[in-house]
Amino acid sequence: MARNGGDTAPARQAEPGGLRLAEGGTGKASCPGAPPQGQQLPRDRNQAILEAAKQVGALLKREGHPFALAGSVASYAHGGSENLQHDADFCVRREDAAAVADTLREGGLTVYTPPEDWLIKAKCFDQDIDIIFELAHQPVTPEMLDRAEELPVDSVRMPVLAPTDLLWGLIAAFSEHHCDFGAVLPIARALREKVDWERVREASGDEPMPAAFFFLLERLNVIPARQELPEDQREGQSS
Repeated sequence: MARNGGDTAPARQAEPGGLRLAEGGTGKASCPGAPPQGQQLPRDRNQAILEAAKQVGALLKREGHPFALAGSVASYAHGGSENLQHDADFCVRREDAAAVADTLREGGLTVYTPPEDWLIKAKCFDQDIDIIFELAHQPVTPEMLDRAEELPVDSVRMPVLAPTDLLWGLIAAFSEHHCDFGAVLPIARALREKVDWERVREASGDEPMPAAFFFLLERLNVIPARQELPEDQREGQSS
């Protein structure tokens, strides 16, 4: 997942240039319960991402780290499509990042520190794992993690970002440099009845790219146009 709020950043690579092993890293890209070297488990990319998310979620739960699943896997946990995008994303507080990295290394994962200062990266089942401290340039807060809902991801229950926080993180991050509406539209469609759209609008401010996405959602009848909202929901919007 990019700081821009989505797991839709372009040109992802397994080990992009500029990454370095985090202190204590072994260089062995593994995961608890991984298959013998040379075998691929599983063949399907979506299932591989789910398996990686389950393994990482189980590790973080076992050690009691506050966290929440994010990105397309979080959308899937809320009932969205199983067409997952690129990687598995987890939100943690910045102050917990070092302890989380230690837990992942102890679980057999390679942990990388990228040039960006808002996440760390890991590998599990040869899938990318992003451990994120910020969404849409805003820090992950205890309140955000407290709003997370415990949901099953296949067979493993774990905290998952609340739908409103999930969509806000994706939409508020849109800019002229990161504006992949096509990746976020299916998530908005799938979760539209679970999202407080007015809260997402207000949190996104007056930025043009989020505003353009809301206009698209209105034209596609995913969300009601603002002028069509009930009067009690429009109170204060003009102030």
